[in-house]
Amino acid sequence: MAKMLELFGLGLIAIMTLAFVGAFQPQVENGLSPVFWACAGGALMIIFYRKWKRKQEEEKN
Repeated sequence: MAKMLELFGLGLIAIMTLAFVGAFQPQVENGLSPVFWACAGGALMIIFYRKWKRKQEEEKN
C-alpha cells in the first residue's frame, strides 16, 4: 500500500509540474490552474494520510 501511494503521489507531482509549465495548454491555462491545485492537494493528502498511519502504528506498539 505504501509503495502504491508513493507512485500515485509521484504521478500527481508530475502532472502538477506539467500543468504549471503549460504542457496541457490547449485544455488548461498555464500557471496556478485548478489542475495544479488539485494535484497539490492530492499529494498533500497522501502525506497527511501516511503520517497519520505511522502515528497509529507507533501508538499500537
